[in-house]
Amino acid sequence: MESGQISDYGFLADGRTAALVDASGSVNWWCPGRFDAPSVFGRLLDDGAGHWSIRPEVDFTVERSYLEDTLVLRTVFRTAQGEVALTDALAFEPGSRGHDIGMHPPQVLVRSVQGLSGAVPMRVHYRPRFEYGRTIAYLVEREDMLEAIAGAARLTFRSSVRLACGDDGDAAATFTVRAGTTHNFSLGYAPTYDAPLPEVPDADQTIADTVAGWRSWAEDHDYQGLYAEQVRRSGLVVQGMTYRPSGAVVASVTTSLPEKLGGDRNYDYRYVWVRDFSHTLRALWRSACFDEVRRQFAWLGRAMGRIGDQPVPIMYGVLGERDLTEHRLDQLGGYRDSPPVVTGNDAWRQRQNDIYGAAMDAAWLMRDQLEPFDPDVYHLLRVLADQAEQDWKQPDAGMWEERGVQHHHVSSKVECWVALDRAVRFGDQLGGPQDLARWTAARDEVRAAILERGWSDRLQSYTGIFDSDELDASVLVMPLVGFVRADDPRMRSTVRAVERRLSHDGLLRRWDGDPAGFVICSFWLVSCLALAGERDRAHELFRDLAGRVNDLGLFAEQIDQQTGEQLGNFPQAFSHIGLINAAGVLTDVEQDPTLRDCGMPPAHFTPTRR
Repeated sequence: MESGQISDYGFLADGRTAALVDASGSVNWWCPGRFDAPSVFGRLLDDGAGHWSIRPEVDFTVERSYLEDTLVLRTVFRTAQGEVALTDALAFEPGSRGHDIGMHPPQVLVRSVQGLSGAVPMRVHYRPRFEYGRTIAYLVEREDMLEAIAGAARLTFRSSVRLACGDDGDAAATFTVRAGTTHNFSLGYAPTYDAPLPEVPDADQTIADTVAGWRSWAEDHDYQGLYAEQVRRSGLVVQGMTYRPSGAVVASVTTSLPEKLGGDRNYDYRYVWVRDFSHTLRALWRSACFDEVRRQFAWLGRAMGRIGDQPVPIMYGVLGERDLTEHRLDQLGGYRDSPPVVTGNDAWRQRQNDIYGAAMDAAWLMRDQLEPFDPDVYHLLRVLADQAEQDWKQPDAGMWEERGVQHHHVSSKVECWVALDRAVRFGDQLGGPQDLARWTAARDEVRAAILERGWSDRLQSYTGIFDSDELDASVLVMPLVGFVRADDPRMRSTVRAVERRLSHDGLLRRWDGDPAGFVICSFWLVSCLALAGERDRAHELFRDLAGRVNDLGLFAEQIDQQTGEQLGNFPQAFSHIGLINAAGVLTDVEQDPTLRDCGMPPAHFTPTRR
């Protein structure tokens, strides 16, 4: 396998951060501390921004897999001289199991090289670069370790192979791995000040303990529906993208991987979007158990705080930070020479009216666990309903976060309808008679406006913007939130129009001119087809989409419709959430063929409780 594409990467996680390892055994992305911290390995975005490689010195082929029910990666190098297995893990805290995994990880990246046959010459090259490649640290030998300190970060490297330090802040060694022998490497991180030396535990024991931790989590999340293998893998990925101390799920673990090579739509996705919230909770509800769901909702309430008259922030940092101002990193050339590279995301300043529905729908989904409401939840839900009533007529940046322009996006109006609809369904638990009358009137007004101004007679389709003839895949959420039945004649016509104009080989673009297929939109199409009674087509499309993961079962944000190349930040939570929810809809429809919308949790479906 030749490295260089986004799909060549494997994903490691420990509940705080993530690392990406390419197919040739090079760790090219690690931001120790938390997902959005500065990188110490950033070769993903620039050749000079740091890496840690372990690979044969001779020609090789590669076969990779995760150890079953884990995010512990095993790479087998096959050479003419023999075979070697490289096992990589971001460590969990010793003994942590089930819902405790990732709460207090030691911040250690462990790598173990095992000889399977023959005698294979290997090379290790350790080249840390701090602050996104800005800073080169001195490597200092201290007894049995190499220490690198630069600014706020300190790395401690231990190895069963002695490395020679170079003049450029790197270290390297060659060694031979023979059948039955093992060579271990560990790299620990700690803040420079007010923290003890990074822990660097025994690699063999750490890997075994981390495997046991992942498997204990998987055992507690026993999804019983269709496509269980794909759902379990995607559930592990979403868990790996969860910042365990707060329970927040980041959109991705990378920044600035382009939607189009050579384009400028490069964004930092290491944050948490409220818009994704109900999709995420529904996926966790289907594939996991209620512990994660409750923590997610608690996080949202704390992040939002007490809401006033200003628009609700649409995204947050993993601890609820609001100011995510964007900065360019001009010292980095970008993935495959596709700048800019940025940290932060100025979408935090946008108005996106769909967030009211996302949060209210999540609350409705969780109603059995939330009722009776705590005072802060009661206040939050009332304010969300009131703001949806107040703001639904306002233009916004929409689901796809248009910059510098606002429109009356149909999907945003639909989500305002969702917020008001769920508020009305909560009834007197949330409001008095006058409140319910206001919310009901506003809900019906929103619905009438969508049916009139969101429909194009010329296209015979719902459109992306009021009073336009522009198709947009975002309208596929309409039956998924209960706004309209999937077999409604207008919705059937919309699905046909969207497929005809935006789909190619099963991959659905968001709009005409979108450079690639957007993975979650394709899974929305699966759900719409299933709910409309086209079950055979829905299953066929699902299987085709599920087969477009990389060799480790990972999705990026988008897939090129012509080449099949994965594009955008990686791995992408939204894509894996789309798979989980589409598999859930297919399961629901197989159990109840009359089901035509998923606005409410199906009465017959009860996630496994433990």
